[in-house]
Amino acid sequence: MPMPTATELLTQLREGTLTATDLMVRTLDRIEAVNGSVNALVGLADRARLIEMAQAADKADVRGPLHGLPIAIKDMVNVAGLRSTKGSPAFSDNVPTQDDLIAARLRAAGALIIGKTNVPEFGLGSHTYNPIYGATRNPYDPARTCGGSSGGAAVALATGMLALADGSDMMGSLRNPAAWNNVYGFRPSWGLVPREPEGECFLHQISTAGPMARNPADLAVLLDVLAGPDPRLPVAMRHDPIAPLAPADMTGVRIGWLGDWGGAMAFEPGILDLCEVACATFRDLGAEVEPVAPPFEAEALFQSWVTLRAWSEAANLGAHKEANVPLKPAALWEIETGRKLSALDVHAASLVRSDWFRTAAALFERFDALVLPVTQVWPFPVELDYPKEIAGTKMDTYHRWMEVMVPVSLLGLPSLGMPAGFGANGLPGGIQIFGPRGADARLLGYGAAYHEATQWPERCPPPV
Repeated sequence: MPMPTATELLTQLREGTLTATDLMVRTLDRIEAVNGSVNALVGLADRARLIEMAQAADKADVRGPLHGLPIAIKDMVNVAGLRSTKGSPAFSDNVPTQDDLIAARLRAAGALIIGKTNVPEFGLGSHTYNPIYGATRNPYDPARTCGGSSGGAAVALATGMLALADGSDMMGSLRNPAAWNNVYGFRPSWGLVPREPEGECFLHQISTAGPMARNPADLAVLLDVLAGPDPRLPVAMRHDPIAPLAPADMTGVRIGWLGDWGGAMAFEPGILDLCEVACATFRDLGAEVEPVAPPFEAEALFQSWVTLRAWSEAANLGAHKEANVPLKPAALWEIETGRKLSALDVHAASLVRSDWFRTAAALFERFDALVLPVTQVWPFPVELDYPKEIAGTKMDTYHRWMEVMVPVSLLGLPSLGMPAGFGANGLPGGIQIFGPRGADARLLGYGAAYHEATQWPERCPPPV
């Protein structure tokens, strides 16, 4: 039987054909049956307390669009009363007394927060493992990674433990695990979903929170909850409600296929073929899909990214190094790389980013959207920290294997990560369709049309 969508569950809750208590019991039973094999949900609240919470929701007035829906929040987010670790020993005993912004918005919308979704240490690296909770495993092959950093969220969705999940995305952390778990992840335009209103809030514009789900219509429901300005932040985008989401008419929509960026990016065999088939789906729906020559030097984009990311992470994590907090090699690499930068190094990187923004703006005059693969490799063995080479090409940094994410993430563009089917190895892959800032609703409409035609999460649920 297909897993019910979030939209279906919320409709049943609203109409009274399903109670929050019954849904909570079903959710907790599913978690007990499945989570032990994949380790996606962590820091769960007490079962009896959660059932009491659901019973109270049944008696209360409707608080918002997610009223009565169980949800777990990414463990990079502080949630009042729940252990919130960021996957780091520095926060192993952290139980906040106040919600971060994302948790507060979900709670205000009526969601019932049951626990956390697992993450890599400090969210670094697209592979979900940490010294607090261990590794989250891919439900299609538990010997493989589920991706990251929103890996716990993607696995919880794929296995039906959650109907909706939040995540965050710096270099692909919403889109990569979505691809490797046959679900959807949406990176919104930067500023549409506000960052946490604390600390420095002008300079760093590469990471954003966003929704994950098993279909684009559910993404729209959660995005409507997460998005919207916060008066404590200087950069914000106005958000008009998107849900209920209707599939777009793809007739005549112009889509550019960027492939392997003219050979500049290495891919394992089979991934580009899978993405070509996904592009053909858009053609079948009436879109005009054509290959696009590399519009910008890939290495310049990557070096700009490395500089701006390291600058951001050194500012964010440097104090932990000074406090002698145990840090994974990726965190140390970011801190050490970032601390070597001068102000003019950062300026030069931002000039490259600015040139790419102008180039992309010209591309979007020719195309309504562009398409790239989501990953360059298939899910790799869970014991590895990261792939050291791709098809014979050595990786010179711990995140070079995710280079295909850089053109989108560097500019803060909206991008929808979508399932693209399965390789000969039985593992899932994905594509991302992206557009100019502010094109969020349009991209989700394209995704809804694609989902209606493919139904990958419904057709191929994981065996667990």
